[in-house]
Amino acid sequence: MKKILFLSVLIITLSCSNKKEVKHVAEISCGQCQFELNSETGCDLAVRIDNKAYFVDGFDIDAFGDAHDEHTGFCEVIRKAEIKGVLENGRFKASSVKLVDGLK
Repeated sequence: MKKILFLSVLIITLSCSNKKEVKHVAEISCGQCQFELNSETGCDLAVRIDNKAYFVDGFDIDAFGDAHDEHTGFCEVIRKAEIKGVLENGRFKASSVKLVDGLK
């Protein structure tokens, strides 16, 4: 009986701790320059989900062009992207980022 109870608790714990992948269109930009995040130095990619900004792991801020370009750079403008990933430990672990705002 103790084994069954232990296994039940273990299964429930594991199933509750699974992170759910997020997929939707979000604002994406420089966390420091545009979203006022200050927990890291320099310029780093961030997304804003439900009015809260998170640094992005898995993609570099310059992966989409020059971050300081005055028309399209993440340090200069806030863009829109379809994002997929998991919110984990206060960060967004991105598996996919696709810009959808049409800026070139």
